[in-house]
Amino acid sequence: MGRVVLLNKPYDVMCQFTDEGTGHKTLAEFIKEPGIYPAGRLDRDSEGLVALTDDGALIARVSQPRHKWPKTYLVQVDGAVTEEALAQLRDGLDLKDGPTLPAEARAVPEPDWLWPRDPPVRFRKSIPTSWVEIVLREGRNRQVRRMTAAVGFPTLRLIRIGIGDWRLDGLAPGEWRVAPPQSR
Repeated sequence: MGRVVLLNKPYDVMCQFTDEGTGHKTLAEFIKEPGIYPAGRLDRDSEGLVALTDDGALIARVSQPRHKWPKTYLVQVDGAVTEEALAQLRDGLDLKDGPTLPAEARAVPEPDWLWPRDPPVRFRKSIPTSWVEIVLREGRNRQVRRMTAAVGFPTLRLIRIGIGDWRLDGLAPGEWRVAPPQSR
């Protein structure tokens, strides 16, 4: 396996090294290591763990759904999530692009290690928010957001905290470290 770097991608950063004239921040503002590329994507409005590597085979294993690498997300949703909604996520859903695989989903408390987001998530005094941990073994475009919306709890904030055995553990937004090998 080649070299792997783990980055905590900040909010509003594109998961690529060139901005292609968009004016948005890219990974190049945080990582100056030559020859590594993201293994999978994380949307500009999502935060958290991105694995980068120089190993093309590893990129394929991490990013292609057929390999079923688990990806773990912390999701702040609009409203007090119900057990019924969590059960729907665990059973799999029918989205416009077809059925999803069953996900692991459980309500969790707001993490005490969480950094503030800039800009902050919108706050509505009369509507609570709640946190859900979701583990997927596939990765469609904006899948977590589409799934939580489909069960009636739109995503307000999305943070990937795990890819396989790799964890975000202690990385502040924009920080990175070299990863230990995976057992996969």
